[in-house]
Amino acid sequence: MYTLGKLASLLGGVAHGDQELKVKKLATLSRASSGDLSFLSNPKYLSELKTTKATAVLLSKEALEYCPVDAIVLDNPYLAFAKVAELFDTSPKPSKTIHPSAVVDSTAFIGEGVSVGPNAMIGKDVKLMNNVVIGANSVVEAHSVIGENSEIKSNVSVYHNVKVGKNCIIHANTVIGSDGFGNAKDEHGKWIKIPQLGGVVIGDNVEIGASTTIDRGAIDDTVIADGVRIDNQIQIAHNVTIGENTAIAGSTGIAGSVDIGKNCLIGGQVGISGHLSICDNVALGASSNVSKSIEVPGFYTAGFNARPHMEWKRVHARLFRLDKLEKRVKHLEQDMKERVNED
Repeated sequence: MYTLGKLASLLGGVAHGDQELKVKKLATLSRASSGDLSFLSNPKYLSELKTTKATAVLLSKEALEYCPVDAIVLDNPYLAFAKVAELFDTSPKPSKTIHPSAVVDSTAFIGEGVSVGPNAMIGKDVKLMNNVVIGANSVVEAHSVIGENSEIKSNVSVYHNVKVGKNCIIHANTVIGSDGFGNAKDEHGKWIKIPQLGGVVIGDNVEIGASTTIDRGAIDDTVIADGVRIDNQIQIAHNVTIGENTAIAGSTGIAGSVDIGKNCLIGGQVGISGHLSICDNVALGASSNVSKSIEVPGFYTAGFNARPHMEWKRVHARLFRLDKLEKRVKHLEQDMKERVNED
């Protein structure tokens, strides 16, 4: 429980109202009640601010006049919310012990304050640096390194020769370092597997969502740079590189040998074809397909918004007639040119 004045001091904001007012948990504007702290960062929810039952709200100076309750005014309310969420976080604290059911190879290095959960497996020559957390049933295979203060949640598979930096979070059921999709056909037309000899290198302060797969490199490493944010259920193929502070939303698929720059924003369900590059500061709209390299920063999008079914059927039918229409137009243009020449 925190007072309004204390929170304002911690967040670098200005309290408007009773400095001794106490808040005990966070809530959305529409569902907040007495004792709750809420926030407004998107003008879309201004109507909810006007009727909120929260005890106090984090908001900008511009929104203060519409707030019916006490408030803390800040330049960036959403960032303030992120900081406050840490204060109210009730996630279980690591035990800093190795569970009796865990299997830890005798050659592994275990730093100070490390937690290893039930049925976890730590392989040969693995290094778990100080304050690392390995969740229940997770596997860290031979020669991999997990940096200080990083947390591997439950049921995660970290294959061999993977390097994870400091202060990272890898969520449940994610696979790091699985084989890339490397195959070649022999003279009989049969597929021959190409051993994937590279690893995966993950920088510091990276968060990887649940059920995501990051393949190891074919020869060189797959590289995820510092500060990257990767959502749930994402496929990152072999030899992809992702630059610093890029964020990727759920269900995106990135084919092999793609080079993505720094500070990019990639929406959900984006598909990126292999062997191309995307420069720094590019934003890709949801469900976009990228089949060519992008060399100029900016916002790119492609795709169709959902329409009523019958309307879409009409549009779809017209799309298939465009080719014939183009041929007719070209024929008419040619006919017009010939008539002009005859005159």
